[in-house]
Amino acid sequence: MPGSPKIRVLLVDDQELVRMGTALTLDTADDIEVVGDAGTGEEAIGRTRELKPDVVIMDVRMPGIGGIEATRIITTAHPTTKVLVLTTFDIDEYAFGGLDAGASAFLLKSTPPDRLREAVRTIHSGEAVVEPRITRQLIDHYASGRSPLGRSRSSENTDALSRLSPRERDVFGCMVAGLSNSEIGETLHLSPATVKSHVNRIFAKLHLRDRVHAVILGHELRGR
Repeated sequence: MPGSPKIRVLLVDDQELVRMGTALTLDTADDIEVVGDAGTGEEAIGRTRELKPDVVIMDVRMPGIGGIEATRIITTAHPTTKVLVLTTFDIDEYAFGGLDAGASAFLLKSTPPDRLREAVRTIHSGEAVVEPRITRQLIDHYASGRSPLGRSRSSENTDALSRLSPRERDVFGCMVAGLSNSEIGETLHLSPATVKSHVNRIFAKLHLRDRVHAVILGHELRGR
C-alpha cells in the first residue's frame, strides 16, 4: 500500500552469495526493504540491536553462535522482531530446536521467491509459516515421543480443550487443519477481528507461542 512503512529485513547467512541472492529476491517487492546483513550469529545479534529490523531471515548452520542460539537471543531481547529460519533439508533437528528459540517461520532454502516474500509479510503480520514437509516431520517427531518442543507429553495437556469455549474449540480445530485466519473466518462465518481475538485467547489459554505449536498440540491430542 502506497505510503505504508516497508517491512525492514535483516539477512543472516555465512555465504555472501546467498545473502546477495536473497536480497535481490526481496528487493523486488515494493513493501519489503533489506536494511542489512550478517555472516555469523554474533553479527546477527549486533546488527539486530543496531538496526531493529522487523524480520530476520536466519541461516541455521554458521560458525560460532549458530542460527538457533542467535534466534533465541534475538527473540528474547527484541520480542517484536520476527525470525524466519531457512533450512536445507526437509527434516532438520536444528529447525526443531528453533521452535523453542522463538522463530516464527521455517522454510526450505529451495522455497520459491514469491513464497519467501509472502512468508516475510505473513510473519510480520503476526502469523507463523512453516514448510509443510517440515510441519509433518515435527508432528511425526512429537507423536513418537521425541518432542521437538522440549515439552512433556504428560497430563499437563490432557484437559487442554476443556479450557476453551465451544467456539474457541472450533477455531482451534481449524488452526490444526492448517487454515489461515481469513479461511477460518470464511469457514465459521466470523469477522477477521473476531477470529484474531479467538486465536489470541487460544494461545493464552493453552500457553502456545504460535500456530506451529497449535498444530503440534492438536495432533498430539488426537492421538490420546
